[in-house]
Amino acid sequence: MDQRIIDVFMRILNIDLVQIVYSNSSDKEICQKIKVRPLLIKDNLVYQASEYRGTKVFHQNLNADTILEYLTKDSEKDVTFGQIVVETKAETITILVSKKGKVTIKSKKVNGQAKKSNLEHNRSKQYILPEGTQVPFLVDLGVMTKEGKIVQSKYDKYRQINRFLEFIEDVLPSLPKDEPVTILDFGCGKSYLTFAMYYYLKVLKGYEIKIVGLDLKKDVIETCNNLAKKYGYEEMQFLEGDIASYSGVDKIDMVVTLHACDTATDYALYKAICWNAKVILSVPCCQHELNKQMKNTPLEQLFQYGLIKERSAALFTDAIRANLLEQWGYKTQILEFIDMSHTPKNILIRAVKDQTKPKTQHKKITKKGQSELTYNQILEYFNIHPTLDRLLKEHAETLEK
Repeated sequence: MDQRIIDVFMRILNIDLVQIVYSNSSDKEICQKIKVRPLLIKDNLVYQASEYRGTKVFHQNLNADTILEYLTKDSEKDVTFGQIVVETKAETITILVSKKGKVTIKSKKVNGQAKKSNLEHNRSKQYILPEGTQVPFLVDLGVMTKEGKIVQSKYDKYRQINRFLEFIEDVLPSLPKDEPVTILDFGCGKSYLTFAMYYYLKVLKGYEIKIVGLDLKKDVIETCNNLAKKYGYEEMQFLEGDIASYSGVDKIDMVVTLHACDTATDYALYKAICWNAKVILSVPCCQHELNKQMKNTPLEQLFQYGLIKERSAALFTDAIRANLLEQWGYKTQILEFIDMSHTPKNILIRAVKDQTKPKTQHKKITKKGQSELTYNQILEYFNIHPTLDRLLKEHAETLEK
């Protein structure tokens, strides 16, 4: 396909697209025309291609990685189209291809009211960081263009950032408004979400905040500090270190830990409890500890299948963590962070300090119609010894003071 046509597609493949129509087919018995339009399915942007063949229409949904290949590949059935009309919210582009292969491209701006994309239910999700408004750190991180448009290959990251901010929006009533809010982000990495937190709370919501990002990678920390300085985010610093040994502050209002591997999540939760943090947001990762420990249990027959045991162990790990947080005075939820189609590591533990309840240990877990099963009996049942449980028991006396 002519490179000029490919360039057009690369420029317009985003949520502003209304539709693409291929017509003037060279063989109408095989395919008369093709229509492509964007759709939002469970908040995921896909492209529906409809091929008109005879009296039937064949549909397929393509993602950001495959749509360009579909639009530009040479037809295997030698069907060519003499006209391609591309409609976006801002312009209409007409591409004419003669029988000899000459390409003519004409563009006309949309006058008056912009056209609307025919997305699912004719509406798009309203994000906390809306497309069209330039956010400097999103531009530098490659998620957004200077014009405020989302880079197509980074659309999932854009959704993830907004989803995370929705979790923070829900816990705002638990954060102090009349004094600075201190946030610790362990395993901050490239800090998409750390910068998003600062921008949302400081710039959009007007909170006085201090954010400390911790990571073990020296080069990442250096890059993040340079970006914070560039944006003028004065109350934001990144340090090389581990949360288990971090002691730079006496008071933490919110602890965030995203994809901390294996027991690193347990140490982060333990430190959050020690600090009496008002809010904890944790997305665990790589949970191997219980998988190694679960032996000679009554469910051994089921755990002979490695994949089943691995996934069960990961779910048990997060359920135990959530229950321990409940025992130590937190209202705890286990929520879906992002859609499972993007990553299986999508569980978020959200814990908010309940100031009305005292700290208690070994709260009994009951269900109507079943016998009582104490927390310790559950550990014995599966022959497990979780790190967070051990840390809390070892320091229970100090924590309860």
